[in-house]
Amino acid sequence: MDKGNKGWWEFPRWSDVYEQGTDEYIEKAFATRCQGNQISCPCCTCHYRYWYDRNDVRDHIICNGFVPRNDESFHLRRMSPEREAEDLQHDEPSNVNDGIEELLYNALREGPNEEAKKFLNLIEEGQQELYSGCKKMSRLAFTIRLYIYKCDYKLPDVAIAGLLEFFKEVLPDDAMLPTSMHEAKKVLKLLGLDYKKIDACPNDCMLYWAEHANATSCHVCGTSRWKSKESDQNDNSNEKPRRIPSKVLRYFPIKKRLQRLYMCAETASYMTWHKYGRENDGLLRHPADGQAWINFDKKYPSFSNEPRNVRLALATDGFNPFQTMSIVHSTWPVILVNYNLPPWLATKSEFLMLSLLIPGPLSPGNSIDVYLQPLMKDVDDLWQFGLETYDASTNTRFDMHVALLSTISDFPGYAMLSGWSTKGKFACPCCHYEVDSVYLKYSHKFCYMSHRKWLDSITRGGIIRGASMDILS
Repeated sequence: MDKGNKGWWEFPRWSDVYEQGTDEYIEKAFATRCQGNQISCPCCTCHYRYWYDRNDVRDHIICNGFVPRNDESFHLRRMSPEREAEDLQHDEPSNVNDGIEELLYNALREGPNEEAKKFLNLIEEGQQELYSGCKKMSRLAFTIRLYIYKCDYKLPDVAIAGLLEFFKEVLPDDAMLPTSMHEAKKVLKLLGLDYKKIDACPNDCMLYWAEHANATSCHVCGTSRWKSKESDQNDNSNEKPRRIPSKVLRYFPIKKRLQRLYMCAETASYMTWHKYGRENDGLLRHPADGQAWINFDKKYPSFSNEPRNVRLALATDGFNPFQTMSIVHSTWPVILVNYNLPPWLATKSEFLMLSLLIPGPLSPGNSIDVYLQPLMKDVDDLWQFGLETYDASTNTRFDMHVALLSTISDFPGYAMLSGWSTKGKFACPCCHYEVDSVYLKYSHKFCYMSHRKWLDSITRGGIIRGASMDILS
């Protein structure tokens, strides 16, 4: 095996390559598979049976050696997706016990993981009666309905607290109501229905996120992060001033929500419909019937071999949330469409995933990529490293990977997402520099009268002559 195809764990343990590979593995493992602050130790002694924190795992790998799991050894060794076929042909088993190790590993991967157990326990507790004898409403259903009621009618937390006090007086004493809206939100957060607020530059230059999370001004244009200076907020220096951000992006994390799709056995079975339930008769009924899907499967066989891996489309457009034309405002939601599902479910509102809410009052324009950063970070992590997920339909765990296959938008939105200008001399993103356009100097506009790419030359000439006669007349 040449050095280029050699895994880092096959180098001597005292080498820099081995130490660097250990650090990279630990970073990836703790980013995707940690429970609390621990992961299962992959050293030759523990062999994924015992859980330790970051420092102990590193010491074990350095001292005892590293045992790659069969489902990830190829992923750790490969250099790029384009070399998958070549690496698979040259990859050799590390030792004669690989079959036994795989059986042991698969046995350990049966049943829900810790994250799934927490979720299932929450659901089980939430199915308790709201009070003795109540058959119409469970505790969890009441909490969710209460939050929907709050959002639909734009009620403040104080109003909800007053309603809860009223319910306590009316309902029996054993009624298990949330004590406050804060407690109700904590339950929803465990369900994966929370969102993160990320401050943004009012000029759409940057997000106060990741390495810039603690910055107080934009590193591009210098604009302050806050609407007013701290000195204007409170004259009393002993109290911490309340600072209001100029612009706030709301991000709805997707990892837990994708995992939840597999925690219901019925929904989990639908997630593989594109592989096992689709009728393959050559007709185009689903994206899986299209050539783009087929080409993607050929290019990334390791992804397509697992039908439970998720394929998404990204859709976005601006709208006015104030329902009045007298106010010019444009808010941009970013919605993910799940292509694993059958056509009669993929576009249902309950399966459309709101991932970002980009604030107005103006369209983000070409700066939309600034706001897409948190979403793209999670998608990239899910594509490269995957996420351990419990599949309720088979009672097994697997590493779920995610791919973003396409975008859905109108023509101006296409320009924002792709970076190709959809106006001017080369407006057509398909024809690129072959667009036949004419600039009208008096109206200061481009027209495309002679551009009939998919018509034969005779028809094209007839249409052009007819259009010219209409203009002259």
